[in-house]
Amino acid sequence: MTIRVLIVDDSSFFRRRLTEILNSDPQLEVIDTASDGRDAVSKALALKPDVITMDIEMPVLDGISAVREILKTQRIPILMFSSLTHEGAKATFDALDAGAVDFLPKKFEDIARDKEEAGNVLRERVKAVARKRPLGRSTFSNTVSNTASSDMNRPVTPVSQGSLTRGALGRPQLTERLGSKTLAGASFKASGKSYKLVAIGTSTGGPVALQRILTNLPADFPLPIILIQHMPAAFTGAFAQRLNSLSKIEIKEAEDNDVLRPGVAYLAPGGKQMLVEGSDNQARLRIKEDDSPRITFKPSVDVTFATAARVFQDKVLAVVLTGMGSDGREGARMLKQAGSRVWAQDEASCVVYGMPQAIAAAGLMDLEVSLNEVASRLTTEVKHG
Repeated sequence: MTIRVLIVDDSSFFRRRLTEILNSDPQLEVIDTASDGRDAVSKALALKPDVITMDIEMPVLDGISAVREILKTQRIPILMFSSLTHEGAKATFDALDAGAVDFLPKKFEDIARDKEEAGNVLRERVKAVARKRPLGRSTFSNTVSNTASSDMNRPVTPVSQGSLTRGALGRPQLTERLGSKTLAGASFKASGKSYKLVAIGTSTGGPVALQRILTNLPADFPLPIILIQHMPAAFTGAFAQRLNSLSKIEIKEAEDNDVLRPGVAYLAPGGKQMLVEGSDNQARLRIKEDDSPRITFKPSVDVTFATAARVFQDKVLAVVLTGMGSDGREGARMLKQAGSRVWAQDEASCVVYGMPQAIAAAGLMDLEVSLNEVASRLTTEVKHG
């Protein structure tokens, strides 16, 4: 059965363009469009689409308010489209806070090298978020991590694209979704290994996941943290500022020649590569322009992980979170070869079980961990090494 999409945008040109791109895939069907947020709320209730694409700035009712209204009564994954400006970034994070699952820039050339690739990215992203059924307002700004309240961010187990049905997109019962692994988080014991760096890589679903983790770390977290999130250049500065305002540790957008300091998290700037250089006792970050056609992601988890392996050898604790594709797998392989440890987010708590699945399938995973448990387990592991 096809994935039914409702497109919401006040631009008739953008609605037509998006409709053409999505309808070119037999697994996707645009069932209707809306020109403002109020119209979107009404059509979402009447049509019950599988996915909604939503503009942020619209007349009558803006996109953020529309997201809140829709998710009060329905569990529909919403993909936001945003302008690549500082204000656009702030509004996008507000939309995630309201419960949207993910976002894409409105200028397709900012996500791909050509029209064909941009269309593929968009279609695959819609299919990916179709598997995510939110309960309502997200916990993007919720700094309290507990299993029951944070269950609203748990997606259904992904199903194959060929078997997508409205029934398959439903959510299992609460007891099935929690499972024994999640409830056993309190019994986690540190491995005793010594670390000098935490490295976290993520993509689709990453902003919510990173905020969940970072806002639950204690002020005395003893190690530097490097963060690699697939995100446009215009967004990373605003995202770092938002995280810093909500967290007990310091969080900043990484700058060239930043010296890694304990208790500080450095977010890789969008559109560039973040490299680790120096020695494990005096490491610094280098921020490089990258016009290589061989590397799709800028920043790339593989690139940063690989340089961390060279500098820190066996002293890295790497965590691979929700995201499409396999970025991070080869970098994780280098970390493992150097003697470091690699954790991966479990399937149940991922928006998209792509990057963590690549780690698990390659036999590189030392521990599978639910998103709700990452912060507490990180703290326990590095403080007892």
